[in-house]
Amino acid sequence: MTPQFGLIIVGDEILSGKRADKHMPKVIELLTARGLSLAYAHYVGDDPARITRTLSDAFATSDIVFSCGGIGATPDDHTRQCAAAALGEPLVLHPEAAALIRERMQDVAREEGKPFEPGRPDNLHRLNMGTFPARAHIIPNAYNRIPGFSCVGAGGGAVHFVPGFPVMAWPMIEWVLDHQCAQWFHREPQTEHSVVVYGAMESALTPLMVQIEAAFSAIKVFSLPSVDHPVHGRHIELGVKGASDMVPAAWNMLIGTLHNMGAHLGPEMVRER
Repeated sequence: MTPQFGLIIVGDEILSGKRADKHMPKVIELLTARGLSLAYAHYVGDDPARITRTLSDAFATSDIVFSCGGIGATPDDHTRQCAAAALGEPLVLHPEAAALIRERMQDVAREEGKPFEPGRPDNLHRLNMGTFPARAHIIPNAYNRIPGFSCVGAGGGAVHFVPGFPVMAWPMIEWVLDHQCAQWFHREPQTEHSVVVYGAMESALTPLMVQIEAAFSAIKVFSLPSVDHPVHGRHIELGVKGASDMVPAAWNMLIGTLHNMGAHLGPEMVRER
């Protein structure tokens, strides 16, 4: 079966409003392009205990989870340490990560016209960005070579850790999807079929929604009310979604019952992935 995909966003700056999260819309876009979908997202501040709990929950599942942020080497970066704690593993300097970080430091020294001094305290500190849980595998970073990392948990799923910077994180997430998740691409085509319903109350439509979900256990029924839509004004978008081969029968029940109720209907919408 196709695993569920999750997202963890780490950082006080998101929760305080100093920065707006751009990761979730992009991850949804990247997944949708591959016939996949995002099942959930968690926002976590720079609190080690809370980050560890969140990662422990992720490692206990069979899900594929992307964690963005907090993998640097400043005092407010806790994600690497929390991942190790959640797995019960020590942090160790990953040899390939260390080599890549040293290459990056050499590049910077060359660009500045200075000699590379590997033993300088600040350069030694930068190697902390390559200390990962003991069984971690690296995720390449084409932007500046400093890698992310992936870990598999007891539940069989994996958490993939990338920086908070979109310019680095998004290509790294794409790399993980294309190199480790391709077997699930477009495996279970999904369809969403909905219609605009004018002048109805959700309470009046609820019995129909319950009936459809009872009749089609693999189908989800959704109701999206709007009070100030620029085109349709006050309305409800009512629809069904699920496996493409299951949606038509559920849709026929939905639209047929709406017609029998004398509902005032607007445009229909079909979305596929």
